[in-house]
Amino acid sequence: MKTFKLLLIIFCTTIGLAKAQSFNIMLIPDSLTNKANAVKRYEELKISIKDIDRAVVSRKYAITILNEAGRRYATYSNTYDKLKDLSDIDGNLYDAAGKHLKNVKRKDIADYSGDDEATLATDARFKVHDFYYSAYPYTVEYEDEQSFDGIFFLPRWIPQRTNRCAVQQSRFIVETPVSYKLRYKQFNYAGNPVIVNDGKKITYTWEVKNLHAFEDEAFSPQWEEMTTSVFIAPVNFKIENYTGEMDSWKNLGKFIAQLNAGRDALPENVKKDVHALTDNLSTPKEKAFTLYNYLQKNTRYISVQLGIGGWQPYDASYVATKKYGDCKALSNYMKSLLKEAGLNGYYVLVNSDDDDTHGLWEDFPSPYFNHAVLCMPDGKDTLWFECTSQTATPGFMGSSVGNRKALMIKDDGGHVVNTPSYKAEQNLQTRVVTASIDAEGNLDAALVTKYTGIQQQLPHALMYHTTKEDREKYLNDELNLPTYKVDKTNYTENKGLIPEINEDLHISAQNYASVSGKRLFIKPNLFNKTGSKFNVDDKRLFDIEYTYSFHDIDSIDIKIPDGYTTEALPKNLDLNSKFGNYNIEFKVANNNISVVRNYTRFAGRFPSSDYAEFAKFINDIYKADRSQVVLVKKEN
Repeated sequence: MKTFKLLLIIFCTTIGLAKAQSFNIMLIPDSLTNKANAVKRYEELKISIKDIDRAVVSRKYAITILNEAGRRYATYSNTYDKLKDLSDIDGNLYDAAGKHLKNVKRKDIADYSGDDEATLATDARFKVHDFYYSAYPYTVEYEDEQSFDGIFFLPRWIPQRTNRCAVQQSRFIVETPVSYKLRYKQFNYAGNPVIVNDGKKITYTWEVKNLHAFEDEAFSPQWEEMTTSVFIAPVNFKIENYTGEMDSWKNLGKFIAQLNAGRDALPENVKKDVHALTDNLSTPKEKAFTLYNYLQKNTRYISVQLGIGGWQPYDASYVATKKYGDCKALSNYMKSLLKEAGLNGYYVLVNSDDDDTHGLWEDFPSPYFNHAVLCMPDGKDTLWFECTSQTATPGFMGSSVGNRKALMIKDDGGHVVNTPSYKAEQNLQTRVVTASIDAEGNLDAALVTKYTGIQQQLPHALMYHTTKEDREKYLNDELNLPTYKVDKTNYTENKGLIPEINEDLHISAQNYASVSGKRLFIKPNLFNKTGSKFNVDDKRLFDIEYTYSFHDIDSIDIKIPDGYTTEALPKNLDLNSKFGNYNIEFKVANNNISVVRNYTRFAGRFPSSDYAEFAKFINDIYKADRSQVVLVKKEN
């Protein structure tokens, strides 16, 4: 008996030491800690699909936090709601040597509602845990399990979440019944998954090892295109009492149409409003714009996420009565208003993200959408409406929803469409600066700027969503001057398919020009300088992507103090490349410095092999934007 106990103690000790040793940071290869703030030691994401409406998802992982910058990777967080629970949360903390320090206690797991100021109702909640440990390096280990009641949106596998978190090992396992049809799309994965059919179930396994951290690269493509990722989706699914198919975009659209069916009835008072507003208008465009203004004046955006309500809009009568709705409900309401006026509008699902312009993958029907808008065919044109904004211009699609593929829902199902994209001349910034500099180098400047298209989005936000004090603070922080004050701000708007914001500023800045003896050193391109430059010798890993085009025109006139003449004037520069065109000209005449700057950027995706050419183009602009005029005081 004593021998058995001794062997048991040795066995348990050995197991404990083995696990502790596995988290010793000395076992992490140097190649993985290079440039990393954290290293994912292991991960297993397992999805066990039981039927078209049931699945169990289990997750286990350990991450070593190398330094303070990696601190954010130490926090556990996961969501749950009516359609998916969250249970069996466990976790452990280990020191640098892999010694176990602490485990998760239930009382230390925070449980928060998923609502916010813009959310009326949601059943979404999330649980969070943190060991609040700071003796770097250390390792956290977590695991949990979720049961899905309804399978519409399945978890994706992206083992490397950021460029500063390396991955030692990660595995993705999907188990399905033999009769279940699983679809998947993978990026940057060598080969295919290992597929095993044992007669009772089919198991798909993906695995990666030794994914290195790397430097951030400006203007990179979407993250899932840069790193290993796998997206999965069913063919047949069921959620609550609805069934559908997503083997094609058309069939997925049929399911959405099914969710939306019968939700367009308007109250009588709203019907009367529609006819009073539109019956005497002559064109569909006039009617649609008038009804959009009616929508903006009579509703506001509030998110509603309850069960299938994350996908199904509240009906039009609810919105009319309550005067609010989320993107789905408001888009459906606008569609109902148009219908009452005898016009056809179409509900459109889109992925809304300023940096994510792929929208959807045409070869992989899947529900990766987070927003809804409305469109209306008008002869050769199509009018688009962002229904959640009370200030947006009708017909304009901004950078978060424009220039991407989306899913239009018609009676016969889904149709892949392109949301509007805008040319450089439609995304315009035209600025006229009239300024003067005194002999002490102090600057006084009046700026009149016109912004159009995507370039008007920020001033639009400043105009409608900030106070005068907030605007002045923002401008004081953002304008590229040493010590200055914004004395005046004024904004006006011209609405249209290409919206326009006009900005009128007055700025005073002390010591803008440098004084050295009898010389004044002035950088005459006052307010529109390219913000960064690149190392031409760097090795670029990923493609270069500009998601939209623009054109900047700056006309600057600076009165110089009496008694000064020009000693040095920068050379003019004219650049033409696949990335864009740039021209800047400097002149001095009649005690005035004049600068005319034109910069056009071309949207596009360029291979990493173009990096040296790209870096030189940007660096040449960076240098020219900071060119200096030298004035010297005349001898008496």
